[in-house]
Amino acid sequence: MRRLSFVIATLLAATATAPLAIAKGPDGPTAPVDKLVDEGTNHSEVMRIAQYLTDVIGARLTNSPPMRQAEDWTQAKFREWGLANVHKEGFEFGRGWSAKNASVKMIAPRPLTLVAAPLAWTPGTNGPITGQIVLAPMADEAAFAQYKGKLAGKIVLITEPTDLAEATDPDFRRYNDADLDKADNFQMANGPNAGPRRPNSAARFTLAAKRDAFLKAEGAIAFATMSSRNGKLVHGQNSQFQVGATPPLPGFEIAAEDYRRLARLSKMGLAPSLELNSEVSFDDSDTKAYNILADIPGTDAKAGYVMAGAHMDSWAMGDGAADNAAGVSMVMEAARIIKASGIKTKRSIRFALWAGEEQGLLGSMAYVENHVASRPVDPGLTGIARYMGWSKAFPIKPGADHAKLAAYFNLDNGSGKIRGIYTQGNTQVVPIFKDWLAPFNSFGATKVGTGRTGSTDHVFFDAVGVPAFQFIQDPLDYGSTVHHTDVDTFDHLKSEDMRQGAIILAAFLVNAANAPEPLPRVPMATEPKPSDEFYAAPGAH
Repeated sequence: MRRLSFVIATLLAATATAPLAIAKGPDGPTAPVDKLVDEGTNHSEVMRIAQYLTDVIGARLTNSPPMRQAEDWTQAKFREWGLANVHKEGFEFGRGWSAKNASVKMIAPRPLTLVAAPLAWTPGTNGPITGQIVLAPMADEAAFAQYKGKLAGKIVLITEPTDLAEATDPDFRRYNDADLDKADNFQMANGPNAGPRRPNSAARFTLAAKRDAFLKAEGAIAFATMSSRNGKLVHGQNSQFQVGATPPLPGFEIAAEDYRRLARLSKMGLAPSLELNSEVSFDDSDTKAYNILADIPGTDAKAGYVMAGAHMDSWAMGDGAADNAAGVSMVMEAARIIKASGIKTKRSIRFALWAGEEQGLLGSMAYVENHVASRPVDPGLTGIARYMGWSKAFPIKPGADHAKLAAYFNLDNGSGKIRGIYTQGNTQVVPIFKDWLAPFNSFGATKVGTGRTGSTDHVFFDAVGVPAFQFIQDPLDYGSTVHHTDVDTFDHLKSEDMRQGAIILAAFLVNAANAPEPLPRVPMATEPKPSDEFYAAPGAH
């Protein structure tokens, strides 16, 4: 039996005849740990939730039919458990898209089925189409000229094949002490990990639109990109999801090994021929995406609320298990644990399942804009352009919930065991979180790191001065194998780790909801001044 099971069993045995175990905080009693541990182990539902989201519903591309199914199912579960104010909140997103089947076959110089995926939000082929490939890397607009007049009737490979690099890291790992120490690295609020980190995204999308128009004008019949992972892993990622932005040609991502083979054959002068087939469907009946929200009301209506969230959308390949059915399942299980335990809290606890995270944290950004704070962003900006402009727009105007929202906690790093929490540079919460983690040190959760982490749904809460945090989790095979790929399936999830994570999240929520005062806040961000300029000397010009 694994160590976590032994520790939990020992803790339960020790508290079976003892008074209720209470974790003591600096301001008094906090979460009743033994109730949460008992409910989260002996009555756990976390893996059943994850299995339904993955095996039954599957990949949940924003606005796709499976995502709509997940929206309905998760609301029904929250209601079944007795949560209040269960509802969905919409924000403008774009087209729904789903792929029913797809295949890519090499038919010359020899027959071979290739590993490939249709790129999300690209049109289908309307039946099998065949054509010779042409290797035409288009890293920038200047590359278009050399292929003019050479692409008619061709399947265009638009990325330069990269060599197979030697593996230097294990595919599966857990953090050691040295890894955890890296999280304790204070960074300035406007430093490299503050706010969104999607460099040159606007330029990439502009290039993609111009490239698509060029391919269409030149008479190409389809295009293909190379997977960024080895091992026959494919992603199918593409973010041209808005109405009116759909690429005109079918697009595919081909596994790295197969793509390299095609490129080698092309360079030999053999001009391989492919048969492509993809059956996809678009849905423009509702261009809004929806966040799912549910509450456990507090005992003091004036005390505000705390919040936990995870994004429910995924990419279209795999079943969206580690990214992010794992986080959704732990958030939902934390809600079930708290409700079933009968624990009362002063503040309400709100649970959020976000949409559109993969396209730029769009769901959580919409919630922040509608409830917490607004920034003067060009209303014409949508999608990734809005994401990039949002954190740089000043001043910040607090909204109705800015003072009410006492804390936000996020889960979005797979199913790995919680090892601690990032404080986002909020040094005042360090002793508080160390105290809250103390009952779970033997569970492997020990680290309170002052470092910042980004690229997930706590970012926009943090950017407007709300105490917002992401947990530190063991990486497992998240980054090496499953993240955004076709093998992101239920069997990569770790059940004991997810039970541990749900319990710790529940405890943090109860602690935050019952604390006499809201968690300390860092100062509200203001437009930064350049840090490398000096005051001019008197009389200087």
